[in-house]
Amino acid sequence: MHQIRIHGRGGQGVVTAAELIAIAAFNDGRKSQAFPSFGVERTGAPIEAFARIDDKPIRRREHIYEPDVLIIQDSSLLSSVPVDKGCNKKTMVIINTAKQKTEIKINLPPKNIYVIDATKIALEEIGRNIVNTVILGAFARVTGLVSLESLKKAVLQKFADKPDLADKNIKAVEKAYNL
Repeated sequence: MHQIRIHGRGGQGVVTAAELIAIAAFNDGRKSQAFPSFGVERTGAPIEAFARIDDKPIRRREHIYEPDVLIIQDSSLLSSVPVDKGCNKKTMVIINTAKQKTEIKINLPPKNIYVIDATKIALEEIGRNIVNTVILGAFARVTGLVSLESLKKAVLQKFADKPDLADKNIKAVEKAYNL
C-alpha cells in the first residue's frame, strides 16, 4: 500500500488534491481512498489530507502517520508545522517552492526531495494561486503511482461542470509533469 499525506492551508485545494489522486489511481485500475483532516479551520489555517493507493481493497481508515509520499503545497508550513513527522529515509517529499532543494530545511535525505515552483505555473496557466493540480503533475512524474493520462482524466471528471477550468488545470498538470 502507498500512503500519501498532503499538507497545505485552507483554501489551497488540499482536499481536492487527495481526491484527484484517488480518482486517478481508480482510473488506472487500482484501489484508492482519500479523506481530509480538519475541524473548524478557516481559510489559511494548516490542514492535511490523505490518500492511499493499493492493488487490493483498502480497509484502513486512520490518518497516515508514516507516509511514503509527502506533498507540501505551502512551503511556509516547513517552519510552523512538523510536516516531516513520521517520515523515514525512504519518504519522498514534493514541495511547492521557488527555492532550490539544497535550501530546504527538512529532516529527509536530499535525494528524496523534489521541488517545483507550482505557484508560478498555477499563475501562468490557471490565473490563480491554487497549486493542487500543478503539484499533482509533479507527483505523477516523480512517483509513478498514477499515470499522466489518468490524472488528466481525473481533472476532467472533477471539473466536468467547468470545462474551461478543467482545460487550464490539465495544461498546468502537463507543464509540471514535463519539468
